[in-house]
Amino acid sequence: MADQTEDPGSKPSAGPAPTADPPGNKPGGRRGAERPGTVSIQVSSLVRGALIAVLAVVAIVFAVLYFTARADLAERDERAADNRRAEQLATEYAVGAATVNFQDLDAWITALKKNTTPQLAGKFDETAPKLEQILVPLQWTSTASPITAKVMSDQEGTFKVNVFVNVTSTNAQNPDGTRTTVTYTVTLDENAGWQITDVGGVDGALPMN
Repeated sequence: MADQTEDPGSKPSAGPAPTADPPGNKPGGRRGAERPGTVSIQVSSLVRGALIAVLAVVAIVFAVLYFTARADLAERDERAADNRRAEQLATEYAVGAATVNFQDLDAWITALKKNTTPQLAGKFDETAPKLEQILVPLQWTSTASPITAKVMSDQEGTFKVNVFVNVTSTNAQNPDGTRTTVTYTVTLDENAGWQITDVGGVDGALPMN
């Protein structure tokens, strides 16, 4: 039986070859490098979308505030214009009502009924004979100049205005004349074409007491 001896020149057999890690498992592999980049893009997209949404909401809020402010200003201007008109009409009426000449009482009665409702005009027609019996014997005359007027209330188009006028009057007993301040309360209805529905203070300019 022959002896088995190792050949000094032969090399030991090599072990199994090492297996290479898949490219995705390497620390520097492409798959590991893509993941952080993908997350970054998604976050930036969310931030951009949220920013656009916020800007849209802000724009809507500012638009609502802008148009609301414009509507408020328009309403305020309209109310101020209505007040001025009511004060002007009431002042014109008060000056006419306080201007009396015993020699032409018809003109004064006409001034009392000017721009009034039929109901109020009828009341002045009823009282005209009584007023004539007082003013003619006294030879009453009076002139008026406006001081100021102020809307005291406005309810659904009904304006109540206080008008202050200076009245200078003369009569047979006081030919030199006297000067007094008289307050008229004039009620106007915007819904009825700015007609005067009621008047208070007419007696203040007359010798009724």
